[in-house]
Amino acid sequence: MTSKQRAYLKSLASVINPIFQVGKASLTPEITEAVNEAFNTNELIKIAVLKNCADDPREIAEMLAERTHSQVVQVIGKKFVLYKPDKDKPKIVLPVAKKGSNNA
Repeated sequence: MTSKQRAYLKSLASVINPIFQVGKASLTPEITEAVNEAFNTNELIKIAVLKNCADDPREIAEMLAERTHSQVVQVIGKKFVLYKPDKDKPKIVLPVAKKGSNNA
C-alpha cells in the first residue's frame, strides 16, 4: 500500500466510529471472529482499545490484521483502523499507485 493510498483510507476512517472494543481480556478468538465477519460488509473497520486493556494498541492491531488477513491503516492513541478489500465487489477504490513507486 502506498502512502497516498494510506492517506486516502485515513481520510475515510476519520468519519467512522469504532465498531468493536478490545477490553481487559485483550484480543480473544471471539473478537477476531467478529472482526473477520465484519469484513464481509465493511472494508474499513475502526476498533477502540479500552483503558483497562494492558496490551499495546499497535501490537493488537498487527495481530488482528495478521489473523484476519487485513492491513493496518493507522494506529492513533487507543484506536486503530484495519482495511481489507472485498475480493468480489470492492466498495473503496484506492488511488492508483504510480509506476516505479514501491512505497509499501
